[in-house]
Amino acid sequence: MGRFFLLLIALYVAYKLVFDLIIPVFRASRQVHRQFRTMNEHMQQQANTAQNGWQGEQPRQPNKTSRPAQPSKEDYIDFEEVK
Repeated sequence: MGRFFLLLIALYVAYKLVFDLIIPVFRASRQVHRQFRTMNEHMQQQANTAQNGWQGEQPRQPNKTSRPAQPSKEDYIDFEEVK
């Protein structure tokens, strides 16, 4: 009779361990792995898009007819040395 109760308790503990710990941990780890893979694919896609976008773009030639704008005196701030 005592062995029967110990067997029932052992089966109950094994059942709780499998269905309350092992299966949820397995599902969570699989979901995290799937999310990391999706994020990695998304990052690779963005990198490829950015790389392809930069390759097709031609550098601009500066306009030779216009002079570069010279900064005015209002653009400068007086420097005071702090001691």
